Amino acid sequence: MTKNTGMSRLFPYMFKRAHLLAVCALFALVIIAADLLKPYILMVTIDGYLTTGRLDEGINSVFWLGLTYLSCVVVSSSLNVLQAVLINRVGQDTLMEIRRIVFRHIQRLPMRTLDRFNSGRLITRATNDVEGLNELFVDIMPNIFQDALTLAGITGMMLFINWRLALTAFVTIPLIVLLTMVVRKMLRENFERVKALIGQINGFFAENISGMRLVQIFRREKEKQAEFNKLNMDYRDASQIQIRLNSLMMPVMDVINNLGIALLVFYGMGGIENGWLEIGVLYSFTTYIKQFFGPINDLAEKYGSVQSAAVSCRRVFELLDDEDGTEDLETGGALEKPRGRIEFKNVWFAYREGEWVLKDVSFVIEPGTSAAFVGATGSGKTTVINLLTRFYDIQKGSILFDGTDIREFKLTDLRRKISVVLQDVFLFSGSIADNIRLGNAEIGDDGVERAIALSGASGFIRGLPNGMDEPVAERGLTFSSGQRQLLSFARAIAHDPAVFVLDEATANIDTETERLIQESIANISRGRTSIIVAHRLSTIRDCDMIFVLRKGVLRERGDHHSLLALNGIYARLTRIGGSGR
Repeated sequence: MTKNTGMSRLFPYMFKRAHLLAVCALFALVIIAADLLKPYILMVTIDGYLTTGRLDEGINSVFWLGLTYLSCVVVSSSLNVLQAVLINRVGQDTLMEIRRIVFRHIQRLPMRTLDRFNSGRLITRATNDVEGLNELFVDIMPNIFQDALTLAGITGMMLFINWRLALTAFVTIPLIVLLTMVVRKMLRENFERVKALIGQINGFFAENISGMRLVQIFRREKEKQAEFNKLNMDYRDASQIQIRLNSLMMPVMDVINNLGIALLVFYGMGGIENGWLEIGVLYSFTTYIKQFFGPINDLAEKYGSVQSAAVSCRRVFELLDDEDGTEDLETGGALEKPRGRIEFKNVWFAYREGEWVLKDVSFVIEPGTSAAFVGATGSGKTTVINLLTRFYDIQKGSILFDGTDIREFKLTDLRRKISVVLQDVFLFSGSIADNIRLGNAEIGDDGVERAIALSGASGFIRGLPNGMDEPVAERGLTFSSGQRQLLSFARAIAHDPAVFVLDEATANIDTETERLIQESIANISRGRTSIIVAHRLSTIRDCDMIFVLRKGVLRERGDHHSLLALNGIYARLTRIGGSGR
């Protein structure tokens, strides 16, 4: 069953502030009553005093009618301000909660889902689409409830005063309904295209800013500019359609509004001539009809914004309702005092159905030992790591941690006990210490300094002006590749895992830095399981066990010397100068 992704999905978030909404509703009722009373007061004044000449008898009554009119204006204006402040507070608190939920949801998306979304699409939904709801709360939602009651109140007052004039005034309503139905479909379809293009543009910027060095090296600036120009023009064209439709609504509604007033005056003048209608009644009706069309014109003016908000709302809740769901981080048993024994039993895995990356893979890594995975690109080495940390779940077989299927553990516990050092190091903006802690308050300065020392990073950090408090630029681009790798190694050490995983972690490190890391590995791997995916023989030749993968099949296993003696795939890789990437 398709889930509702309409704007009604916002109601549960808003109703959490029901006390503020109740106050706003009360204010709205008073404002509407005051606005509806003003034309009635004018009608009584005109027909009861001005047209009859009873000024000498009713001067005090006219005075009090005027004072009442002024009071209505003051009350209505004052409460409008207070209502706007309160409803905006409800809106901003709601948006803050939705942003928090969207970010938490993205953090918990499984890798299989993240593979389907590019960064631009996610950024657009988390920022542009959520922000697209802002105008809904700031400018539209405050008026919806009040406008609905105003229309109902005006309709009631008009029918109460003179039902024949009321029916005449309502002749133009079918035209409004027809116009709205026609424009609504066009606006919604165009907004879908606009939102999609924003996502593509955001993705294009994110991708090209990250890869700008490569663009400049290969001198592809003109080609990338041409790609962007195409996207930019498509977005401009879609935006112009939106502007034309929005520009059309307001004048057409204004014409319909004035047509209604003209019909009312034409019909009313006949009633005055025939004696069944008073001037004050006609005047009050022209005022009421203007008030009646006020909310309609306001909605027409903001109709594009309503449709934009509706599309944004659908896109936000489509993300939150993604059928792949989010990772359940807390369900499962605790992983306490792990030994670090890892076993793959007849594991089959495919990123895409039928395209097996691992085929019936079985192996055991004993606690406290070191193991390496080697093989050509696409052989499945990194996939082994992705499965061990449950970034993906296998289709067949089982993966055991200390004899228990990893799917039975809490994801938070499992990943807390496995530290992974990747070849492509990601550093966040902040300080070196912040990047090592990653928000873990349990890691104090002593823990950070110990991790830095064990990783071999203390040499270059001591030379920095602020030491471990040195600011880190975006992605750590002010550090060399080797320095970033050492920091990622220190990060892994600081979190004190039971299993260390190095996925091509020494690929960008010079010989001297690699020597430091080898010493660090030797120091900290005692009593811990170490898994290394590498192409440098110097990194893996001392491992207790080496597994050779080829096209997803485990072909060879043994230590360095036994595999050389086997004279198979590993020996051949050794002769050509490496174990393959």
